[in-house]
Amino acid sequence: MTVNDPNVAAVTAATADARDALADGVSTLAITQNGNGADESQSQSQSQSQPDNADEQEKRPESTVPPHRSHDPQYNQKRSDPFQFGSRYLGEEDDVFEFNAWDHVEPDDAYEEYAEQQYAMQRQAPVSEFDKMRFNSDPAKWWNLFYKNNTANFFKDRKWLQQEFPILEEVTREDAGPRTVLEIGAGAGNTAFPILQRNKNPHLKLHACDFSKKAVEVMRAHEAYKPEFMQADVWDVAGEELPPGLSEGTVDVAIMIFIFSALSPRQWKRAVENVYRVLKPGGVVCFRDYGRGDLAQVRFKKGRYLEENFYIRGDGTRVYFFDKNELADIWSGKLSEPGEGEANGEGNGQSEGVVDEHEQVKPRFEIEQLGVDRRLLVNRAKKLKMYRCWIQGRFKKQ
Repeated sequence: MTVNDPNVAAVTAATADARDALADGVSTLAITQNGNGADESQSQSQSQSQPDNADEQEKRPESTVPPHRSHDPQYNQKRSDPFQFGSRYLGEEDDVFEFNAWDHVEPDDAYEEYAEQQYAMQRQAPVSEFDKMRFNSDPAKWWNLFYKNNTANFFKDRKWLQQEFPILEEVTREDAGPRTVLEIGAGAGNTAFPILQRNKNPHLKLHACDFSKKAVEVMRAHEAYKPEFMQADVWDVAGEELPPGLSEGTVDVAIMIFIFSALSPRQWKRAVENVYRVLKPGGVVCFRDYGRGDLAQVRFKKGRYLEENFYIRGDGTRVYFFDKNELADIWSGKLSEPGEGEANGEGNGQSEGVVDEHEQVKPRFEIEQLGVDRRLLVNRAKKLKMYRCWIQGRFKKQ
């Protein structure tokens, strides 16, 4: 997934998952006893790998190779369908190590078996009750520490977003008129600033909110921060209030990129309600997050398991891995009420399970698109295979 050149997309997007490897200090994970860490930038690659050496290119004449399987840079074009997630399919006769990445590859039996072994190990060695209380009681503390230790340069700008979500291109056009965009979980501004850089709409207002006070300080100190176009604030999407400067029904587009996974399952309902409240009728949510069975989930070691599919990273931040149908239920309003354990030491400053006058809000989003982006990444030098999985969606307020 790229803006212009899929061959270089793997080094252009933000490195959300690289944080896991850095914080946990994990070694490369062997998938079928081989594999290694990967980052969010790889999730955005168009799977058009860097040109291989001349010997490999000579194996097949370019004239006989389909454009999406070619090493010729002239074929590095944008996809017409943002939810296509690439078109390099791995065939039975293909050499898996010919390219750096392959699209739509289901994990093989060996990986599935290894993953199940890992899950069993994780469940048998969960986070202690003491640590569970420590991490859940004040999530803001851990995000503040993260942004204190990792400057804005840690993440790369997400220049690929307007390719994946064309509505972001639409609202930044010169003739778009007054438009309000809300980024939830803005971090250091690696989504907001690329949008501002390409913006031609004099009437655009971008609200960039994050749970971390430190992250907001980083954004406000950025040289590209322009108060006339951008407002950065501390905001808890699972809290009781709407973002500063915004009222109900005022936002055209809400961006949620690798942020929903940081919430506890007991926070989802409130978060969806708040997003629903702040959006205009017909407003859109641009969503991308971790999928079930992603390498980042499989590689977690002992002492990281909080509950099913929910983990604590080495830096104290939390991450959940979603199923496609699960997300469809959450955003279409079919999410069931929180069950037992809602008050199990998780009244954590993020308003989990709080009921107030807004509880009657019944958010209903139309699931316009929801796709699973599976990618087989390979290290051709070391002959390693890595199975990645992300889920991308576009939800429209009814």
